[in-house]
Amino acid sequence: MRARSVLGATLGAVGAAVVGNRFLKARAGDLENPLPGVERSYRWRGIETTYTVAGDPNDPDLLLYHGIYAGASGYEFEPVFERLAEEYHVYAIDLPGFARSERPPLLYSPSLYAEFVRDFADDVTDDPIVVASSLTGAFVADAAGEADFEHLVLICPTDETAPERPWLRTLLRTPILGTTVYNLLASKPSIRRYYVRDGYYDADALEPEDVAYTWNSAHQPGARYAPASFAAGTLDPEFDLATELAALEMPTTLVWGRDAELVPLRDGRDLADAADLELVVIDYATQLPHAEHPAEFVEYLTAELAHTDVELDE
Repeated sequence: MRARSVLGATLGAVGAAVVGNRFLKARAGDLENPLPGVERSYRWRGIETTYTVAGDPNDPDLLLYHGIYAGASGYEFEPVFERLAEEYHVYAIDLPGFARSERPPLLYSPSLYAEFVRDFADDVTDDPIVVASSLTGAFVADAAGEADFEHLVLICPTDETAPERPWLRTLLRTPILGTTVYNLLASKPSIRRYYVRDGYYDADALEPEDVAYTWNSAHQPGARYAPASFAAGTLDPEFDLATELAALEMPTTLVWGRDAELVPLRDGRDLADAADLELVVIDYATQLPHAEHPAEFVEYLTAELAHTDVELDE
């Protein structure tokens, strides 16, 4: 009798999980492009990726690469996109495995993203300025050794996010249990908690539509595969970021929120000292200074790029 009860409870739990997962899948609607501009696609190794471009094609190319987390997308740069398009030919890219790009069930790796960054720049742009957030900054640094980038701007970059746990990636990729666990990690309360804890200094600056869009992005078909690699620590590159940046010949600027805790400012100072880089610090900001203080970010960015151009001309 006890075995039957356990079996019945187990089957009931599995059934509830299946129903819950299907409900969330149905609830997530089509993911609209939130950025003003022209949406285009770039087919890379059989993966259809999506990007939005705006601004005068005669202006310098500027690429925007979002960070890595459940529901990540080019929407991260929505607050600065139009401002930057006034002076640059701006591209906001949804990385493979995220948002409006295809999300095949690959074992996503640091080298995959570094090669995508390099190939996109080579195939689509001309000597671009590259802006990248968080872990994606490490992918960009890796790609920069073989790409023609004009300038790197890395926002709270890191090469270390979590201990490597391949078993967690395997778990999150399983159809029922993995989807259930992922849906808990990518719930609206979890997304809001991430933004309030690590993304924004002022919780009131976080708009409900920011959480809603991220949630919808996180619940597109196949959206769990890339974050599964991230959660398992298998997207962390094997190189030392400071050493990689110090070896680059192109100008590189670091941007940090003064109150960042996930990747604290002391890490930014250590990185700037070790690689001899410029460090821009934005007050009352944490991990997403470009989203919380768009006017200040654009002001500092354009001033830093103009300063670098003057130095190169001299």
